[in-house]
Amino acid sequence: MPAPLEPVVAQIIPLLPLRDPTTMTPQSARDALRALAASRAAVPPPPVAEVKDTQVQGGAGPIAARVYRPAPGKAPTVVFFHGGGWVAGDLETHDRQARWLAIETGAVVVSVDYRRPPETRFPGAFEDAFAAVRDVIARIAEFGGDLGRVGVAGDSAGGNLAATVALACRDAGIKLAAQLLVYPVADVAGGYADAEMNARFPSRAENAEGYFLSRAVMQWFCGHYLEDANHGADWRASPLRAKNLAGVAPAVVCTAWYDPLRDEGKAYADALAAAGVPTKYHAGLGLIHGYFGLGDAAPVARAEAQRARADFRAMLHGK
Repeated sequence: MPAPLEPVVAQIIPLLPLRDPTTMTPQSARDALRALAASRAAVPPPPVAEVKDTQVQGGAGPIAARVYRPAPGKAPTVVFFHGGGWVAGDLETHDRQARWLAIETGAVVVSVDYRRPPETRFPGAFEDAFAAVRDVIARIAEFGGDLGRVGVAGDSAGGNLAATVALACRDAGIKLAAQLLVYPVADVAGGYADAEMNARFPSRAENAEGYFLSRAVMQWFCGHYLEDANHGADWRASPLRAKNLAGVAPAVVCTAWYDPLRDEGKAYADALAAAGVPTKYHAGLGLIHGYFGLGDAAPVARAEAQRARADFRAMLHGK
């Protein structure tokens, strides 16, 4: 039997936004995530040695980024991509996640504010993410300063971007030390609306609604990100559909048991392992999509996130 829904998490679900795609607009989704982040203002953010706003090169010009430095001196570097269905997140909504990533891995974290749909459709976010990694590597002395310890990380849509960028880096001959994929979007073919595609992943039916992220909201997100439904078969949108995963960076993959994305994330972890990629998998028993952002309220969520970040730290440090 799977672990039951964590009671503290169950109490939080009714307070979470982005649950009604029939009334949601891109701006209302953005406002709701910003408001959720602002509601935590009474809880001081975890301190890091330095936080600095900057710019990195995107796919069509400079884009905003934020650098989190946990301590002086040479360190690994992690390029982080926020979640929010490609549409809604930003540097502010994921500030705490970036801080914890820096603190618990000892890495300089560069959080990237990629262009979002519907203003910029696929592959704009991917192109920004890949260009940002290349730019950070080219300017590594400004960041962690160690070319041998560069990784990528992201949650949800950001996990999708981290996974696809890791593939692009392999193809470009860029060696990454590790990738952290937190409840990633791994296969958008069918846009979560196609019954045959959905049947491949039972969690899309089991967790279709009632656990914060719903299948209907994923359909809404995909409808904004993909201008052409055929783009869903492109590995830059669906890393699970890449023809070959061999040689990509070692991976930590996290899913949440009560998440419609659970089974595609697990399928991606399994596919990486089958391709010979060192892979650590965290099932997120009793948890929901978004649990990396619930650590202040839910000790089980905090502990699961800490375990994943510890595995990522070991990979970044070559252990």
